[in-house]
Amino acid sequence: FIYFSLLGSASSQPMRKFRCVNLSTKQLNIRNLVSYEKQQIPTDAIMFITAGGIRICVSPNQEWVQAAIKRINERRAAK
Repeated sequence: FIYFSLLGSASSQPMRKFRCVNLSTKQLNIRNLVSYEKQQIPTDAIMFITAGGIRICVSPNQEWVQAAIKRINERRAAK
């Protein structure tokens, strides 16, 4: 058996704990979303983070997703 240590080789890149695998098809309430992250691996996704700290992965190419990202960006800029 060969074991690979990810700790040494990935020191320059922080390891992300959360990865989107399954994407929700349900539209979320934009008002409950406080943040988002874009992901390309293992699949293209947007991970929204709710006010309660729940992470929900969705497909980035839905209209409401783009609207939610825009709204979060506007809120960040206003602070």
